[in-house]
Amino acid sequence: MAMIGKKAPVFKAKAVINGKEIVNDFSLEQYIGKKYVLFFFYPKDFTFVCPTEIIAFQDALPEFEKRNTAIVGCSTDTENSHLAWLSTPRNKGGIEGVTYPIVADTAKTISANYGVLGGEYDINEEGEMVFNGAPIAYRGTFLIDKSGIVRHYVVNDFPLGRSIEEALRMVDALQYTEQHGEVCPANWNKGKKAIKESLESVGEYLSK
Repeated sequence: MAMIGKKAPVFKAKAVINGKEIVNDFSLEQYIGKKYVLFFFYPKDFTFVCPTEIIAFQDALPEFEKRNTAIVGCSTDTENSHLAWLSTPRNKGGIEGVTYPIVADTAKTISANYGVLGGEYDINEEGEMVFNGAPIAYRGTFLIDKSGIVRHYVVNDFPLGRSIEEALRMVDALQYTEQHGEVCPANWNKGKKAIKESLESVGEYLSK
């Protein structure tokens, strides 16, 4: 489903914060009017690609914080699984040292509402409920502005790790357009020239 320009789905769920504390009613609404949010989904705890992404987001956390952007992770695992993984040393496959919130979407409703659940429930010929596909989340990344509106998102299949540098670039692009009223051309990076919304400006940019 197309989510650009729409309100990010609201939820309240259990989550682990600060790498060690379980809260029962975590919500992205706490950031409305205060921060941008980079909300990302990953398939499963105690896996292989997922810890590389989660730790990469942690390593880049100071850069996101400079941009007034909160990082929040989410998977369909339980809060207890999250806590166990967060308590496991990195040299043993854990993600110890990660401090941003990780949400437990055990009902799979958050993943479904964001359009990243890897399958769907159905009724078979015997009238029994079944699940077609994988009951876990794809690697979805959602950039949400301070008004709670989705401004960018990308969804990767399970084996395809995402680019944290690209996530940062999109935060820069969104904030630049908001501050300067210009648009960001292909491969734009912070510090490069942007474009005014006019044919003359586009022509000048393309002629260089």
